[in-house]
Amino acid sequence: MKPHVLAIDQGTSSTKALLLDAAGDVVARAAVPLSQSHPGPGLVEQDALALLGSVRTAVAECLKAVDPSTVAGVALSTQRESVVLWDADTGLPIAPLVSWQDQRGTERAARLDRVGMSEEVRHRTGLPLDPMFSALKMAALLDEHDPSRAGSRAGRLRLGTVDAFLLHTLTGNAVTEMGNASRTQLLNLGTGDWDQELLDLFDVPRAALSRVVPSTGPFGRLKGLAPLADGTPVLAVLGDSHAALFAHAGWRPGIVKATYGTGSSIMTVTGSPAAAGSTCTTIAWSTGQPTYAQEANIRSSGRTITWLAGLLDITPEQVVGLAAGSDAGDVTLVPAFGGLGAPWWDARAVPVLAGFDLGTDRRQLARAALESVACQVADVLAELPAVRQVVADGGLTRSDALMQLQADLSDVDVALTRHHELSAAGAAHLAGLGLGLWPSDELEKRADANLQIFTPTWDEPRRRVAVARWHRRLMAARELGTRGK
Repeated sequence: MKPHVLAIDQGTSSTKALLLDAAGDVVARAAVPLSQSHPGPGLVEQDALALLGSVRTAVAECLKAVDPSTVAGVALSTQRESVVLWDADTGLPIAPLVSWQDQRGTERAARLDRVGMSEEVRHRTGLPLDPMFSALKMAALLDEHDPSRAGSRAGRLRLGTVDAFLLHTLTGNAVTEMGNASRTQLLNLGTGDWDQELLDLFDVPRAALSRVVPSTGPFGRLKGLAPLADGTPVLAVLGDSHAALFAHAGWRPGIVKATYGTGSSIMTVTGSPAAAGSTCTTIAWSTGQPTYAQEANIRSSGRTITWLAGLLDITPEQVVGLAAGSDAGDVTLVPAFGGLGAPWWDARAVPVLAGFDLGTDRRQLARAALESVACQVADVLAELPAVRQVVADGGLTRSDALMQLQADLSDVDVALTRHHELSAAGAAHLAGLGLGLWPSDELEKRADANLQIFTPTWDEPRRRVAVARWHRRLMAARELGTRGK
């Protein structure tokens, strides 16, 4: 029998499992939803044990009608900057997972900025000093659960991103993938390893961290992940946004990947680890040598839609439907629920809803929410050089209205793939390359197949007016943030 690759995509809102055959086609799939908790202002957590359980359930469900002996190996894509603290001996979490959306590191980041460390951190890591990244969350977890750092210095406590937690729990190996590690703000982009000066700066002991390895491992072999046989190898690991870029064959010049999920990641491959403008520099993947990428992160995309759905007591799909044929008029929503990400990186910005009156209805609110997503992405695309095509993925790409709006605001073609599970597919593609199931040129053909292209329809004056209105309201959100809520 021809081999299969099992891809596990552990995301913020769900864990998915996809089984791909030797032709790259999905032959089985499963998904298990996950919830978040908000125990205080700016705090976002998940149950780490429930997350692990969702992986086990998704794998079992995906393989229930398949002979597990045909699985040649497993690929893993994960949410990135989220942090887990766990016991090294038992593998059990010590505290809830701290989400990438969590803002508990804001004050520590401000203190480091005041003493002039922002530029040094950015120079070493490619990332701005911002609470989204893992180091500040790691420090906060240790302050609460290991204030003396005795347990973490002795290696009894482990800290890591989701990939490190899952690999340690499911294989027994204390390793983490380089691209995920590059999102912690503890990895030196030049060396591809933990940076001792950064570890000292954030007060995170090296002994608490897993060993950094390339995206193709070695990661070890699985044990206790039924119905897979013990010894099934983990062949590839990627951060979810990196995996989506790989699925788009994003190693080609001029391709910019935009993921429309809970937040948004806009990413394009670059030839240098040097920081560029307001975007981050990150390691997209490593197969021996790192492939670098410029990336921008937007904190609230799909999350804006679900927030409004809850407020209006309707479903997110209904919000998108209301927005499709509507006009927001002068209504603008700036969804700075946890501050603003790229290209502004303003953690103090506050949400703003402007331009409404007694005649404003839910259709205009829905449209303003959808427009906020496209406007944030357009701000990032304006910062990137030589954009040839935007390739889009994520749940919100089911909205043709959003895709057309993105093309109109950004004045660039937006290509929509027929696949909605790009993160899982990208990790599986990398694993399949290692198995010899397909060559890289076949992956390029696969990425370009059956694309739906949205071309710009607005003239320049209309585009300029829309962008100027958005920027006025965005600046108001930032100014209000400096005054306090």
